[in-house]
Amino acid sequence: MHLGAAVFGMGSAVALGAGGSAAAQAIDRLDVVVVTATRQSQSARELPQSVAVVSGEALRRAEGAEDVVMHLPGVQAAISNGSQTTFQIRGVGAVDHQALTPSGAAVSVDGVFLATNVQASLLAYDLDRVEVLKGPQGTVQGRNASSGSINFITARPTAEPGAYASVSYGRFNRLDVQAAANRQFLDGVRGRIAGRYLKQDAALENIGGPDSAGGERDEYGLRGALEFDLAPATTLLLRAHFEADNGVNPAPLNSALSLGKHRISVGADGVQDTNNDFHGASAELTTVLGGWAITSLTAAEAFQQRYGFDFDGTPAATANLSYDRDYLQVSQELYGRRDWAGGSLLLGASLSEDDFTQDYLIWCGDLNPLTLVGSCTYPAAPGRVGPAPASSAPAVSLLTRIEQERRMGAVYGLVDFALGPRATVSIGARQTIERIEASGFGQHIYSDGVRAFNNRSGLGPAVGGNAIDEDAFTGMAALRYRLGDESVVYASFGQGYKSGGFNGEVANNVTHYQDEGLFIAEKVDAYEIGYKGALAASLAVEAAAFYQDYAHPQARIFVLFPLPGGGSITSNSLANLDAATVQGIELSAAWSPLQGLDVQGGVVAMDTEIRQGADASGAANAATFDGNPLPFASDVSATLGIRREWAAGGDRRASVEVNAKYQSAYYLDPEGRADRRQGSITLVDARAALDLGGGTEVAIWGRNLTNEDYALSGYGFIGYDTFRSQPATWGVSLRVSR
Repeated sequence: MHLGAAVFGMGSAVALGAGGSAAAQAIDRLDVVVVTATRQSQSARELPQSVAVVSGEALRRAEGAEDVVMHLPGVQAAISNGSQTTFQIRGVGAVDHQALTPSGAAVSVDGVFLATNVQASLLAYDLDRVEVLKGPQGTVQGRNASSGSINFITARPTAEPGAYASVSYGRFNRLDVQAAANRQFLDGVRGRIAGRYLKQDAALENIGGPDSAGGERDEYGLRGALEFDLAPATTLLLRAHFEADNGVNPAPLNSALSLGKHRISVGADGVQDTNNDFHGASAELTTVLGGWAITSLTAAEAFQQRYGFDFDGTPAATANLSYDRDYLQVSQELYGRRDWAGGSLLLGASLSEDDFTQDYLIWCGDLNPLTLVGSCTYPAAPGRVGPAPASSAPAVSLLTRIEQERRMGAVYGLVDFALGPRATVSIGARQTIERIEASGFGQHIYSDGVRAFNNRSGLGPAVGGNAIDEDAFTGMAALRYRLGDESVVYASFGQGYKSGGFNGEVANNVTHYQDEGLFIAEKVDAYEIGYKGALAASLAVEAAAFYQDYAHPQARIFVLFPLPGGGSITSNSLANLDAATVQGIELSAAWSPLQGLDVQGGVVAMDTEIRQGADASGAANAATFDGNPLPFASDVSATLGIRREWAAGGDRRASVEVNAKYQSAYYLDPEGRADRRQGSITLVDARAALDLGGGTEVAIWGRNLTNEDYALSGYGFIGYDTFRSQPATWGVSLRVSR
């Protein structure tokens, strides 16, 4: 993704747009940036917390939700299994390869919370803006917002007719077509339709088998919206969308292989076509009743996933895996705001229910789809048969099924009131109740087709169920003081939490479904002080210092699993550490020194530390984790964007923009091992465009021009496997708008 003339950084950010520099108006435009993620329209400058808003040209070239982090210091995204995105904000956010849980950052689209990390990899198109709130958001956003929230806002219908279409072609036969149209059908009835098609050949080079193992993209999406004026103060907005992913997920790279940049090596047996569908609909009703501005948001979201890849990341036929997932969530939120002289009150209630089913299959070689027997033995299958094997044939495959239902209810309130002409106090609270029920089984499959429940260590068959009841109270308090017309200072305290849950991957024995096999909720208390303001007519600066106390952090833990014939593999599961702390400072600036030149940047410096004491497993457990940094938490991250625009004769205009992000080294898991450490990386994107007038623009562009090869995420198995970044990509584009 590339940055248009946008202001990014620790706090508020403003897109200045691609149609003109508007550099001298940077400060004025900061005042009109409106954030709605707090369930009320507020100026980003007035919010007593760190906020970033990404919009304009930056979003036109975003491929997925994860692309926004290119422009956000202190925000990282781990991509696992090719299609699951987990966001970390200020170092907080467990990286989990299963789909039962979201990231620590609450991800929403048009106000609808997406409850799994699978949905966070949404195909991006026709977006108006992305709002990023840093720090826990447990009051309004609620559950699963221990690190913050990322809110995608799609373009909504307007009365102004218009349309655009763009086509882009680049390296690896990358073809990207986008289009949208907006019109008013009748008085008080508006509609918008938008779509995108994205296709690309494999970008990673597979030297051990078929090219497609390097990851092929074949995705499309379609979104429609209708808005009705039902009365002078009542509006109904209906939205629906459908996206499909029919490519091939890229295979990982095994740590034992030294292949050079952007190379992997896997055989043909693990390459599988992807068949993922995402769809949903929502109805948003807004009205005014008795002085209250009321909003009702009813939504349903669902996905079906069928995909897999070579699990061991080597050319040998050792282990392949596949996911077969079905998911449905329905939600209802109702909230109202009332304003009076010197204050406001927001009250809301939220209900949701979701159902998830997954079959997780691991096998070796070629698979018989009827018996689920592979053509060779998956190494870990024999270790699950237990003391009384059900067949004399060898165990060759593993199947784990889980069915989970989650129900949630919450009420919340937020009050702002003035303490004189300059000071404002905000106090908020939320009470959330959740019940999570799950059942499932883990089976080993013998070469003769016989299936039996896993019983590793003879502790009991891997079949059962359990329930988790959570009752969480989270609150916030903040003081904002206006220094003048252009500047504010603030101090805030906020709480957030992320739900506990079940591990949905390999079930070894009955303990998988007992309390000791579950992970509990994590909680965060956060303190922040900050400044937002203008130091000159063309210079906006924001700064903040923060401290976060992190209780029971959820983390992916890797445990050695001895094999019956000798050797071992690594088993993965989500579990809780004892505690952690996060502290740091942020600074961002937007500078427009002259007409047509915009410079913006931000830097975050922070320190994270896991605090782990000895428990039943002894001092070795503490030694493994205590004092280590949190995963995916760079000590320093920084962004810099420069855009220059000038007249090119007649009504033509030319522009050049360069955007960069630096991240210092980070670890891929909480053990802090040198062989699971990603070194520092510097990413650079660039774009040059010529606006021909009349709504026509041609451009050349490049992404990852430094050709960085880095780990997107990793997991332990036989050695260590990592999913890799894409190499440098470049191309040309044409956009026509009317």
